Amino acid sequence: MKRILVDYKKLDRKAAALLIETYPDGYGDDDIIAFKNGQGELVQAVELRTEDILYLVKISKSLSHFIASFDDNMERELENSSVTDDPELELNMEDELDEE
Repeated sequence: MKRILVDYKKLDRKAAALLIETYPDGYGDDDIIAFKNGQGELVQAVELRTEDILYLVKISKSLSHFIASFDDNMERELENSSVTDDPELELNMEDELDEE
């Protein structure tokens, strides 16, 4: 299995979606892997597995923000989508208006 240490910004769309799916509520202390890199610097990462690649995604404040803002962005998109796209819902709304 190929192992890659990567910043989340360099993940392709599929791997980024898998990251969000794997850690929908963010990551906790138990998810963090800590090790020293070749320069002796402490690196913290979370594991992300695909069929043939094990990614170690470096932890940063921006990774936490990315995961948190993903949920916020999804909520905004859902709020902005029109609820009247459903014909049955439109009929129910018209029925309520007729009753008044």
